[in-house]
Amino acid sequence: MILRLIVSAIAVFLTSLILNGVNVDPWWWAVIVAIVLGFINSWIKPIVKFLALPINILTLGLFTLVINALMVELCSWVLEPHFMVKDFWWALAFSIALTVIGWLLHLLVPDKKKKKK
Repeated sequence: MILRLIVSAIAVFLTSLILNGVNVDPWWWAVIVAIVLGFINSWIKPIVKFLALPINILTLGLFTLVINALMVELCSWVLEPHFMVKDFWWALAFSIALTVIGWLLHLLVPDKKKKKK
């Protein structure tokens, strides 16, 4: 679990370096951003996705991108001085880039559950 948190924090930090509209300062706040974003994605996002289900069906799932950007905006609002996202479009870009970078980094980390099978 700690290894996954570190990988997520690295993904947050790398994504903030790539995108000009996102700032994590100082660098070690990326760990806190990863924790808060994980909490938001675990507890708040499922409720919002359920409430937005009709819109999500109408848009064939594309509204999920909007929900992801809103979760990043919420995280930015909670951690305001140390994690800042300029606007909605940067939040959308951050959520997409974070997904891709996080996926690539998690490929490098061996999964113990898969090895036991």
